[in-house]
Amino acid sequence: MPLKDPHRRLPYDLERLARLPRVYGDTPSFLGSPLVELPDGARGKDVVFMGVPWEGAVTWGGFSGCELAVKTIRQASVRYGTYLPELDQDAGEALRLGDAGDVAVVPGKGPETMQAVHRTAVQVFQAGARPVFFGGDHSYTPAIIEALVQVSGGPVGVLHLDAHLDNLPDYGGDTLARCGPLYRIARTPGVRPQSVVSFGIRGPRNAPLQMEMAREAGSPVLTMAQVREMGFEAAVEQAIALAHQETKAVYLTICSDILDGLCNPGGAPDFDGLLPHELFYLVRRAAAAGLAGMDYVEVYPLQDPAQRSSHLASWTLIHALAGMAQAKQGAA
Repeated sequence: MPLKDPHRRLPYDLERLARLPRVYGDTPSFLGSPLVELPDGARGKDVVFMGVPWEGAVTWGGFSGCELAVKTIRQASVRYGTYLPELDQDAGEALRLGDAGDVAVVPGKGPETMQAVHRTAVQVFQAGARPVFFGGDHSYTPAIIEALVQVSGGPVGVLHLDAHLDNLPDYGGDTLARCGPLYRIARTPGVRPQSVVSFGIRGPRNAPLQMEMAREAGSPVLTMAQVREMGFEAAVEQAIALAHQETKAVYLTICSDILDGLCNPGGAPDFDGLLPHELFYLVRRAAAAGLAGMDYVEVYPLQDPAQRSSHLASWTLIHALAGMAQAKQGAA
């Protein structure tokens, strides 16, 4: 017997796919969410998705093309819905979702692009919605944090999931490089440096200077070795508690290489990282504890013909929605 209720259809039902909103060309909105125009369209929404098709200085070998992930993550997402049987929960029933398309980046112009990200984030925060950014490199996160401080009044905490500390003052003189966002964030007025928590740091692509920079700022670092020594769940709870300590708002930023390289073909080959189920648990817990917004960055579609990392990014964001739904239902 055919299912007449669209809500009951499989996420990849052909009729549903044919009706999906398009952001541009054949690129659908994230999860098929309704398209909204900022600033007014964000009002009344719980979550607003936005792509950031930006790549600045390439800091490691041939890893480039992360601006293309905006398209591949959107395309991957529409294979899925918001119901998770392992939780018996449908986040889409609790949350009002919208997609504001992509930030109007200016290719080759870092300062102008950061201003555009900042303006967009301010509009979403002022509307009372949570922005969820995806795609692009890690360099734009500080612009979002500045917007959050501006709207919330601070102090702000940040939970940073990454293999690398990403806190170099500059890269060849470029102070907006993707290897330096945490340096800028920890020194942003209105951010509480002691609540800028880096989780899962590991591997030989870090440098002594980066650990010195974290210590100088007073920002906690939980290496992967420490996470395992403490026990994963205990480490997650500690990181979340530190990010919330004496803060008004907490932001989550995820670099794809928090994952083990074997699970992340569209990311850098950094091994000894989290497994997908660990990342999903972590983001659900962080979202359930309260997030003002989040991003997922550093996915490289050119390294990953099957786009597995784009699918994994979509799964991660769906698990974040599950946590946000839990937070909303707990506050009701």
